Amino acid sequence: MLWDPLYLVFALPAFLLAMIAQFRVQSAYQRYLRVPNRRGISGGEAASLLMRAAGVNVGLEQIPGTLSDHYDPRKKVLRLSQGVAAQPSVASVAIVAHEIGHAQQDAEAYQLLRLRTGLVPLVNLTSWLGPALFLLGWLLQANALLTLGIWTFAGAVVFALVTLPVEFNASHRAMALLEQSGVLVSDEEVRGAKSVLNAAALTYVAALAQALSTFAYYLFRFGGGRRRD
Repeated sequence: MLWDPLYLVFALPAFLLAMIAQFRVQSAYQRYLRVPNRRGISGGEAASLLMRAAGVNVGLEQIPGTLSDHYDPRKKVLRLSQGVAAQPSVASVAIVAHEIGHAQQDAEAYQLLRLRTGLVPLVNLTSWLGPALFLLGWLLQANALLTLGIWTFAGAVVFALVTLPVEFNASHRAMALLEQSGVLVSDEEVRGAKSVLNAAALTYVAALAQALSTFAYYLFRFGGGRRRD
Protein backbone atom coordinates (compact mmCIF):
# COMPACT_ATOMS: atom_id res chain seq x y z
CA MET A 1 0.00 0.00 0.00
CA LEU A 2 3.00 2.29 -0.47
CA TRP A 3 1.12 4.42 -3.03
CA ASP A 4 -1.68 5.19 -0.57
CA PRO A 5 -1.06 8.54 1.21
CA LEU A 6 -3.33 7.42 4.04
CA TYR A 7 -0.87 4.65 4.84
CA LEU A 8 1.70 7.29 5.77
CA VAL A 9 -0.72 8.82 8.27
CA PHE A 10 -0.81 5.52 10.15
CA ALA A 11 2.71 4.27 9.49
CA LEU A 12 4.92 7.36 9.60
CA PRO A 13 4.87 7.98 13.39
CA ALA A 14 5.72 4.34 14.10
CA PHE A 15 8.41 4.40 11.41
CA LEU A 16 10.01 7.48 12.94
CA LEU A 17 9.91 5.85 16.37
CA ALA A 18 11.66 2.80 14.89
CA MET A 19 14.38 5.02 13.40
CA ILE A 20 14.87 6.78 16.73
CA ALA A 21 15.03 3.43 18.52
CA GLN A 22 17.64 2.08 16.10
CA PHE A 23 19.71 5.23 16.47
CA ARG A 24 19.55 5.03 20.26
CA VAL A 25 20.50 1.36 20.45
CA GLN A 26 23.40 1.78 18.03
CA SER A 27 24.56 4.92 19.82
CA ALA A 28 24.41 3.33 23.28
CA TYR A 29 26.05 0.12 22.06
CA GLN A 30 28.93 1.91 20.31
CA ARG A 31 29.45 4.26 23.24
CA TYR A 32 29.60 1.63 25.96
CA LEU A 33 31.44 -0.90 23.79
CA ARG A 34 34.36 1.53 24.14
CA VAL A 35 33.98 1.76 27.93
CA PRO A 36 35.83 -1.09 29.64
CA ASN A 37 34.25 -2.60 32.73
CA ARG A 38 36.47 -2.26 35.77
CA ARG A 39 36.91 -5.99 36.26
CA GLY A 40 38.17 -6.43 32.70
CA ILE A 41 35.70 -9.25 32.00
CA SER A 42 34.88 -10.01 28.37
CA GLY A 43 31.36 -10.90 27.30
CA GLY A 44 32.33 -14.56 27.00
CA GLU A 45 33.82 -14.60 30.49
CA ALA A 46 30.81 -12.74 31.88
CA ALA A 47 28.54 -15.35 30.33
CA SER A 48 30.14 -18.16 32.32
CA LEU A 49 30.15 -16.15 35.53
CA LEU A 50 26.57 -14.92 35.17
CA MET A 51 25.23 -18.35 34.24
CA ARG A 52 26.58 -19.68 37.53
CA ALA A 53 25.07 -16.73 39.39
CA ALA A 54 21.72 -17.27 37.66
CA GLY A 55 21.73 -21.00 38.24
CA VAL A 56 21.44 -21.89 34.55
CA ASN A 57 23.56 -24.18 32.41
CA VAL A 58 23.19 -23.68 28.66
CA GLY A 59 25.46 -23.94 25.65
CA LEU A 60 27.57 -20.99 24.52
CA GLU A 61 28.36 -20.26 20.87
CA GLN A 62 29.96 -17.41 18.96
CA ILE A 63 28.23 -16.10 15.83
CA PRO A 64 28.98 -13.44 13.21
CA GLY A 65 27.24 -10.08 13.01
CA THR A 66 26.68 -7.02 15.17
CA LEU A 67 24.00 -7.09 17.86
CA SER A 68 23.05 -10.57 16.64
CA ASP A 69 23.24 -11.92 20.20
CA HIS A 70 20.33 -14.08 21.31
CA TYR A 71 19.26 -17.01 23.44
CA ASP A 72 17.73 -19.98 21.61
CA PRO A 73 15.23 -21.66 23.96
CA ARG A 74 14.69 -24.55 21.55
CA LYS A 75 18.35 -25.60 21.54
CA LYS A 76 19.24 -24.18 24.98
CA VAL A 77 22.12 -22.17 23.53
CA LEU A 78 23.33 -18.63 24.20
CA ARG A 79 24.80 -17.15 21.02
CA LEU A 80 27.09 -14.14 21.24
CA SER A 81 28.39 -11.93 18.46
CA GLN A 82 32.15 -11.72 18.16
CA GLY A 83 32.32 -8.13 19.37
CA VAL A 84 30.30 -8.87 22.50
CA ALA A 85 32.07 -12.15 23.29
CA ALA A 86 35.58 -10.70 23.01
CA GLN A 87 35.21 -7.17 24.40
CA PRO A 88 35.66 -6.47 28.14
CA SER A 89 33.16 -3.61 27.94
CA VAL A 90 30.11 -2.40 29.82
CA ALA A 91 27.97 -2.95 26.71
CA SER A 92 29.18 -6.54 26.34
CA VAL A 93 28.27 -7.62 29.86
CA ALA A 94 24.90 -5.82 29.68
CA ILE A 95 23.95 -7.66 26.50
CA VAL A 96 25.16 -10.99 27.87
CA ALA A 97 23.21 -10.48 31.09
CA HIS A 98 20.04 -9.74 29.11
CA GLU A 99 20.34 -12.96 27.15
CA ILE A 100 21.01 -14.92 30.33
CA GLY A 101 17.84 -13.33 31.64
CA HIS A 102 16.08 -15.18 28.84
CA ALA A 103 17.85 -18.40 29.83
CA GLN A 104 16.55 -17.86 33.36
CA GLN A 105 13.05 -17.40 32.02
CA ASP A 106 13.38 -20.64 30.10
CA ALA A 107 14.70 -22.55 33.12
CA GLU A 108 11.79 -21.27 35.21
CA ALA A 109 9.22 -22.09 32.50
CA TYR A 110 8.25 -18.41 32.21
CA GLN A 111 4.93 -18.67 30.40
CA LEU A 112 5.24 -15.60 28.19
CA LEU A 113 8.60 -16.81 26.86
CA ARG A 114 7.06 -20.19 26.09
CA LEU A 115 4.18 -18.48 24.33
CA ARG A 116 6.51 -16.30 22.27
CA THR A 117 8.67 -19.27 21.30
CA GLY A 118 5.57 -21.15 20.20
CA LEU A 119 4.41 -18.18 18.13
CA VAL A 120 7.65 -17.83 16.14
CA PRO A 121 6.71 -20.28 13.31
CA LEU A 122 3.26 -18.68 13.09
CA VAL A 123 4.49 -15.10 12.94
CA ASN A 124 7.09 -16.01 10.30
CA LEU A 125 4.12 -16.90 8.11
CA THR A 126 1.53 -14.30 9.11
CA SER A 127 3.84 -11.27 8.93
CA TRP A 128 4.06 -11.56 5.13
CA LEU A 129 0.94 -13.56 4.29
CA GLY A 130 -1.43 -11.11 6.00
CA PRO A 131 -0.31 -8.06 3.98
CA ALA A 132 -0.28 -10.12 0.78
CA LEU A 133 -3.87 -11.30 1.32
CA PHE A 134 -5.00 -7.80 2.28
CA LEU A 135 -3.44 -6.27 -0.84
CA LEU A 136 -4.98 -8.92 -3.06
CA GLY A 137 -8.38 -8.42 -1.44
CA TRP A 138 -8.13 -4.66 -1.82
CA LEU A 139 -7.22 -4.91 -5.50
CA LEU A 140 -10.03 -7.38 -6.18
CA GLN A 141 -12.46 -5.61 -3.80
CA ALA A 142 -13.00 -9.00 -2.17
CA ASN A 143 -14.12 -8.54 1.43
CA ALA A 144 -13.44 -12.17 2.30
CA LEU A 145 -9.77 -11.79 1.34
CA LEU A 146 -9.55 -8.45 3.14
CA THR A 147 -10.90 -9.99 6.33
CA LEU A 148 -8.58 -12.99 6.04
CA GLY A 149 -5.58 -10.73 5.47
CA ILE A 150 -6.38 -8.53 8.47
CA TRP A 151 -6.83 -11.37 10.91
CA THR A 152 -3.84 -13.26 9.53
CA PHE A 153 -1.68 -10.18 10.18
CA ALA A 154 -3.10 -10.03 13.71
CA GLY A 155 -0.65 -12.82 14.55
CA ALA A 156 2.20 -10.34 14.14
CA VAL A 157 0.46 -7.93 16.52
CA VAL A 158 0.00 -10.64 19.15
CA PHE A 159 3.67 -11.61 18.82
CA ALA A 160 4.80 -8.01 19.35
CA LEU A 161 2.50 -7.67 22.36
CA VAL A 162 3.88 -10.83 23.95
CA THR A 163 7.48 -9.88 23.17
CA LEU A 164 7.37 -6.60 25.09
CA PRO A 165 6.95 -7.98 28.65
CA VAL A 166 9.34 -10.84 27.85
CA GLU A 167 12.10 -8.39 26.92
CA PHE A 168 11.40 -6.01 29.81
CA ASN A 169 11.52 -8.92 32.25
CA ALA A 170 14.82 -10.15 30.80
CA SER A 171 16.35 -6.69 31.20
CA HIS A 172 15.12 -6.48 34.80
CA ARG A 173 16.72 -9.85 35.51
CA ALA A 174 19.90 -8.70 33.76
CA MET A 175 20.37 -5.66 35.99
CA ALA A 176 19.73 -7.73 39.11
CA LEU A 177 22.30 -10.31 37.98
CA LEU A 178 24.93 -7.71 37.14
CA GLU A 179 24.63 -6.03 40.52
CA GLN A 180 24.29 -9.17 42.65
CA SER A 181 27.16 -10.99 40.94
CA GLY A 182 29.55 -8.07 41.28
CA VAL A 183 30.35 -8.00 37.57
CA LEU A 184 29.66 -4.27 37.62
CA VAL A 185 31.30 -2.55 40.54
CA SER A 186 30.56 1.15 40.05
CA ASP A 187 27.48 3.32 39.70
CA GLU A 188 28.83 4.59 36.38
CA GLU A 189 28.96 1.05 34.99
CA VAL A 190 25.44 0.33 36.20
CA ARG A 191 24.15 3.50 34.51
CA GLY A 192 25.90 2.48 31.30
CA ALA A 193 24.37 -0.99 31.35
CA LYS A 194 20.91 0.48 31.97
CA SER A 195 21.40 2.87 29.06
CA VAL A 196 22.20 -0.02 26.70
CA LEU A 197 19.26 -2.12 27.89
CA ASN A 198 16.78 0.78 27.86
CA ALA A 199 17.78 1.65 24.29
CA ALA A 200 17.28 -1.97 23.25
CA ALA A 201 13.87 -2.04 24.95
CA LEU A 202 12.74 0.93 22.86
CA THR A 203 13.21 -1.15 19.69
CA TYR A 204 10.56 -3.59 20.93
CA VAL A 205 8.21 -0.71 21.74
CA ALA A 206 8.75 0.55 18.19
CA ALA A 207 8.09 -2.91 16.74
CA LEU A 208 4.77 -3.06 18.59
CA ALA A 209 3.88 0.45 17.40
CA GLN A 210 4.59 -0.55 13.80
CA ALA A 211 2.48 -3.70 14.03
CA LEU A 212 -0.41 -1.83 15.67
CA SER A 213 -0.31 1.05 13.17
CA THR A 214 -0.38 -1.35 10.22
CA PHE A 215 -3.24 -3.31 11.78
CA ALA A 216 -5.16 -0.07 12.41
CA TYR A 217 -4.63 0.98 8.80
CA TYR A 218 -5.98 -2.34 7.55
CA LEU A 219 -9.06 -2.03 9.77
CA PHE A 220 -9.67 1.54 8.63
CA ARG A 221 -9.26 0.70 4.95
CA PHE A 222 -11.41 -2.40 5.25
CA GLY A 223 -14.20 -0.32 6.80
CA GLY A 224 -13.93 2.19 3.98
CA GLY A 225 -14.03 -0.58 1.41
CA ARG A 226 -17.18 -2.05 2.94
CA ARG A 227 -18.90 1.33 2.96
CA ARG A 228 -18.18 1.78 -0.73
CA ASP A 229 -19.55 -1.69 -1.44
